Amino acid sequence: MSARVQSRREFLATTALASANLGCASGVGAPTPQPRRARIAITLDLEMARNFPRWEDTHWDYEKGNLDDATKRYAVEAARRVKARGGVIHFFLVGRTLEQDNMDWLKELLAAGHRVGNHTYDHVYVKATKPADVQFRFQRAPWLIEGKSPQQAIRENIELCTAAMKSRLAIAPAGFRTPGGFANGLEDVPHVQAMLRELGFTWCSGKYPAHANSKPGEEPDAAVLDSIVKAQAAAQPFRYPGGLVEVPMSPISDVGAFRNGRWKLEWFLKALRLVIEWCITERAVFDFLGHPSCLSVMDPDFKAIDLMCDLTARAGNRAALSDLDTVAATVR
Repeated sequence: MSARVQSRREFLATTALASANLGCASGVGAPTPQPRRARIAITLDLEMARNFPRWEDTHWDYEKGNLDDATKRYAVEAARRVKARGGVIHFFLVGRTLEQDNMDWLKELLAAGHRVGNHTYDHVYVKATKPADVQFRFQRAPWLIEGKSPQQAIRENIELCTAAMKSRLAIAPAGFRTPGGFANGLEDVPHVQAMLRELGFTWCSGKYPAHANSKPGEEPDAAVLDSIVKAQAAAQPFRYPGGLVEVPMSPISDVGAFRNGRWKLEWFLKALRLVIEWCITERAVFDFLGHPSCLSVMDPDFKAIDLMCDLTARAGNRAALSDLDTVAATVR
């Protein structure tokens, strides 16, 4: 077994051990073994996505944090629904959103117990090696990072998001998610792992396992769906050599389905059901990757949100809704 990462079996064993230790800490006799549960995390990235609400919309690449009203309304209602089912949503915020006038909606989410993590200030590419690759905004306005190396610009962008959250929301970020997901996570960029640790993050969400997809507009066949289900095994939390915990995003994302695959909602819901059923059977982690800017257009009736809550509830003590702080703590 590789020393670099923690296998799924090790992760599940660690979870079971953590439950036992909690029982010992209570001081009430021998610990009562707790049934291992699948962790179903609903996470939403608060950013604008190209091609939504209209396919020709691409200007969001330059203003990812300029959330429209539909995106904010979707985030608030999704949070209300999940809270009513006994869970919370883990949001990841592009910091530039905090330049908008009214933040009452976001403060209400925090007051309700939902979590908000750092998604960089401008949605930057954390593996960039050239200034022009850091973000579209800096291609248009290169003077904003003039004289800085890509690593400096990336670090400052993450720090700026944290500073904005502390100033405008009076909170520290609950974890870090990379803009874009990587099939190998941050394994090939140990300097990024080290930077995140230096900035105070104990965990990140940066891995998105590779999987098959259908041709645009075609219904995913059994082979595609099987590939997506099998990818869940590679989407389980682990620890990088330097100590940073990785909580991967679980395929298939809404953008992967609705933009890349041009799927219909019914196809997306079918895939979602299959992967969550696998995770419940295996007592594994499912980290749903969604974007209110996309879902508000493609799933205005919150069918995906409700389905995840329904499947978790029907599983009884075999599954629970979770935030990523809780998931990451079991790995630590």
